[in-house]
Amino acid sequence: MPSIIDYQIVLDRLTAEGLECHYYNGGSFGFVAAAEVRGWIGPRDGTIRPELGKFTRSVPEPFAATLAELAARAWREVLAGNVWVMPASHWSYELNYGGREWLAGLLGGCGIDSRLLIGRTNAAAIEFLPGEEAGFEDFIRGLLEGLTISDFAMAFPGRAAACSIHHHQQLWWVTNNRQLALRLDEIA
Repeated sequence: MPSIIDYQIVLDRLTAEGLECHYYNGGSFGFVAAAEVRGWIGPRDGTIRPELGKFTRSVPEPFAATLAELAARAWREVLAGNVWVMPASHWSYELNYGGREWLAGLLGGCGIDSRLLIGRTNAAAIEFLPGEEAGFEDFIRGLLEGLTISDFAMAFPGRAAACSIHHHQQLWWVTNNRQLALRLDEIA
């Protein structure tokens, strides 16, 4: 069953691995040094900068289910180990405003009591371990279906990768490992 990882542990671990936090107490991380970016795109989106087009791959409908399945496959085949999922902002905002109508139920469905997160003004992570791929896929699909104004993120400790779960039904991968980026290309 997934568990909660305290934000200070998340922050310390990811920054020690060369990632930087983009928002104070938030879960949006990227690399300080040059990185490879890949976008897996659901519905057409005119807001994507044209220069990023060569780094994007469109996925077929149903978008949320397809993206969640691809994320689970990337985790299983390329990024094996634990995965952390967290809000780009913080849990208090997401549970009180951003996803008030649906997020507590999604958390409960994977065994996380939202009352343990609702007061946190940081992005403590929900950790999924190998063997929990089905729950992970369901959780990511639920986020992609529910998000309308906020974003979430995934981090893969020790594997030089992070991924933004964008509210436009998109996954934006970042890595400082060229070979890893090429393997993500193969999956999409």
